[in-house]
Amino acid sequence: MMDIANKIKEIAKKLLESGEIDVFIAWEKGNFDYQTRPFFARTADDVEKIVFDEYSVHNLANFLLKYRDGKEKIGLVVKGCDSRGIVRLLEDSQFQRDRLYIVGVCCPGMKDPLQTMKDNSGLNKNPAADSLAAKCKSCIQPNPVIYDELLGEQQNPGIEGERFARVREIENMDAGERYQFFAGVLSQCIRCYACRQVCVACNCRTCIFDETRPQWVGRETSIEDNMMYHLVRASHMAGRCIECGECERVCPVNIPLMLINQKLVKDVSELYGPYEAGMEYIEGAKPPLSTYKENDPDDFI
Repeated sequence: MMDIANKIKEIAKKLLESGEIDVFIAWEKGNFDYQTRPFFARTADDVEKIVFDEYSVHNLANFLLKYRDGKEKIGLVVKGCDSRGIVRLLEDSQFQRDRLYIVGVCCPGMKDPLQTMKDNSGLNKNPAADSLAAKCKSCIQPNPVIYDELLGEQQNPGIEGERFARVREIENMDAGERYQFFAGVLSQCIRCYACRQVCVACNCRTCIFDETRPQWVGRETSIEDNMMYHLVRASHMAGRCIECGECERVCPVNIPLMLINQKLVKDVSELYGPYEAGMEYIEGAKPPLSTYKENDPDDFI
C-alpha cells in the first residue's frame, strides 16, 4: 500500500500547488499503528502527512457535508464503498461534481481500528482471528464507481456466503420471535447518534430527531423511543443505503444495524429493481422512493 500512498501524495501535492483544489481529504497516522484517521491537507507541506494503509477504513465521502455550502474545490480519496457515497451526495443534490477531484483506490479490504484497539486493550476476551473489518466481509463493490484518477489493481468483492442469509433467517421467524429479537438488540441503544453522524445518506440539514416542536421521538432510551428512532432512520435509508457499514462499525454497543439496512436493500431491489444504491452516477437520476409522479399507482391507499 506504500506505492499507493506515494501516488496519492503526488496527486494531492500537484492539485494543491496548481490551485486546482483548496483542500485534499485523505488519512494520516496517529500515535499507534492502528490509529489511522481522516486528514485534511490544505498546503503542499501538509501532504507529507498523508498515509494509506490497512486501517484507512473511514468513509471520507461523509466529510463533504462540511463543505456543501462553500465554494472550495475538494480533492479526496475514495474506496469502492466511499465512491458510492459520492454518488449518493450527487443524487441528493448535496454537492456539485465540478467541485470534486476524486482519487479512486481499488480496495483489498481494511482492518477496523476500533476492533484492534479493543483487542489490544484486553477488554475483548475473544479477539477475532481474522482482523479484516466486518463490513469488508460483505462488500459487493471494492472498486470505485466514480473517479478522476484510479489507483491499484481491480479487486473482487469480499462477500462471504449468501449475501442476505442473515436477513432471510430473521424473515423466517414468526412475528413474536422477530419482535423479541429486535427488542433485545435495540434495548441496548444509548442513542448516541453515532450511526447517524457517520452516515453519508443522513444528510438532512435539520434531522427529525433534533426537532423539538414538534418532538417526534422522545429523548429517553426506552425500547419504544429506541425502536422509533431506528425504524424511522432505517426507512429514510430505503433505496439510499450504500452498504458502507460505517453505522454498524462505530456503534459502541454493537447493534447489528446493517441487518436492518440489508433487509431494505433486499426489498427495494425486489420491488423496484434490480437496484443497488450508488453504483453509477447519472446526472438527474434519483433512487427509488425519492421521486413522485401524479400517475403513480395508489392501490395501497
